[in-house]
Amino acid sequence: MDLAKPVVFSVHAREKMLDRGATEGEVMTAIRTGSPEPARKGRRMFRKNFPFNDQWRGKRYAVRQVAPVVTEEADRLVVVTVFAFYF
Repeated sequence: MDLAKPVVFSVHAREKMLDRGATEGEVMTAIRTGSPEPARKGRRMFRKNFPFNDQWRGKRYAVRQVAPVVTEEADRLVVVTVFAFYF
């Protein structure tokens, strides 16, 4: 996967970012510097932990892990969904 390609977000990915609390900056950082792993349908997931030290849905967490799922097209990378995990 060519990580130098421009990154675009699907509508679904933007909705999930809002639902799960991830920011566009975190997603971009996860893609560029996170740990890659295989995902379904030949896609890649990139996991990256970020300091959080805040509340999410009524509970306090120290870390938010952002994990975008990306597919590669000829001229761009498309974020198809975004997961967020809290620890």
